[in-house]
Amino acid sequence: MADAGHGTGGPQPGARTARPPGTAEPDPQRWRALVVCLIAGFMTLLDVSIVNVALPTVRAGLHMGQSGLQWVVSGYALAFGLALVPAGRIGDARDRRTVFLFGLALFTAASALAGAAQNEAWLIVARLVQGFAGGIVVPQVSGFIQTSFPGPERGRAFGMLGAVIGVSTAVGPLLGGLLIHVFGPQDGWRWVFLVNVPIGVAALPVAHHLLPARRPAPGGRRHSDLDPVGVLLLGTGTTALLLPFVQEQWHGTARWLLVPAALGVLTAFVAWEIRYGRSREPLVSMDLFTRRSYAAGTLISLAYFAGFTSVFFVFTLYLQAGLHYSALAAGVAITPFALGSGAAAVLGGRLVARHGRRLVAVGLATVLAGLAGAALAAHFSSGSAAGWATAGPLLLAGIGSGLVIAPNVTVTLQEVPVVRAGSAGGVLQTAQRIGSAVGIAVVGSVFLSHAAGGPHAWSTAFDTGIAVSAGFVLVSLTVATADIRRGRREPADRD
Repeated sequence: MADAGHGTGGPQPGARTARPPGTAEPDPQRWRALVVCLIAGFMTLLDVSIVNVALPTVRAGLHMGQSGLQWVVSGYALAFGLALVPAGRIGDARDRRTVFLFGLALFTAASALAGAAQNEAWLIVARLVQGFAGGIVVPQVSGFIQTSFPGPERGRAFGMLGAVIGVSTAVGPLLGGLLIHVFGPQDGWRWVFLVNVPIGVAALPVAHHLLPARRPAPGGRRHSDLDPVGVLLLGTGTTALLLPFVQEQWHGTARWLLVPAALGVLTAFVAWEIRYGRSREPLVSMDLFTRRSYAAGTLISLAYFAGFTSVFFVFTLYLQAGLHYSALAAGVAITPFALGSGAAAVLGGRLVARHGRRLVAVGLATVLAGLAGAALAAHFSSGSAAGWATAGPLLLAGIGSGLVIAPNVTVTLQEVPVVRAGSAGGVLQTAQRIGSAVGIAVVGSVFLSHAAGGPHAWSTAFDTGIAVSAGFVLVSLTVATADIRRGRREPADRD
């Protein structure tokens, strides 16, 4: 992989970079177009976490039951995950700009509908549409980076995307709490959704002007196939796999029967894709997983997001339910993670060309150190002091996270053919969504079971929940370390 550059860590936005003879001149508007893509991506990813702190006011405003509230959260995540891979494939096969604009317009309209909701069913349907639209937008962003940024610039662009992913996830509770504080408990929850509307309306014409309207690569009819059977099998398998984790209101063990059923459907999906790929372009090419960097990176994302996302769930619940923080105060307490993650992600994008997967391993080790420090700080503090005591460790964990997400995406996608950039990015982000759902379900179950021991059990519940989250991160570190060792054993001149 090319060096990221000396001193500056890579080319500056708008600067020309060396390119092989015969290759096309990079789009001169690519950096400005990336900013618009990142704004849209930020909105869609922010809505994964921002709604959590608004649930009590949503319940009061629309008189919703617990099952309805669960669908407001999990319905978004489920629809988001279902759309990622098919939308990425459509972007690869057709016009990525058109797909992006459609997804952004649909997301903006669904946000307006959610903000205007008058009853439980209205809000749930709006959230499902909103999640589906978000799943259309996000793979176009990673596909755009793959196709528009050459050489070391790609690492820097993915670094900016990593900053958006890390900050949007961490800052959601803070922004949600702030909106409720400003607009009041009665209507504040509506602005959690309505805040997207003016941003989306402003971004649409700019995106239409800046994003390139072109097919990713010439490839004849083979690359225009949309594989409807593959879409059906993947959608069915993903839904069956995610439902037991996101729909926690289903009591009993019967719901877990969906997991082996999902694995069966996904096995059929793999078999179909192999067969379909012999003559046409499949929804997901199984050849991707023969590439060491892609297979390892997808597994790292799956395990890391299980740990990464569940930290915010546990921390927010501990502060609000256990220590009686307000929604705004709980959001402020998590802000150091967002700050560290955003700053380190940009740095990670500059360093990844030089250090590759080793940078990811360093980031994972740093996250583990930060989580251990946060658990210790919370254990030896109480009340309002807990937020201050955990600020430093959370900042450290955020710095580590910034060195994980973007560099891992860059390394994972580096060997992916450009014609599969969208679908490959969709699979990677589907792994992130599955990891998030599994992590919150597993860690949340452990946390709540310990918290049920009484008012003094919250500290133990927090320690245990963070330990399980750290366990997922440790799995990621183990995979990254194994990938590094395998890379050293391969010939140095391997492409």
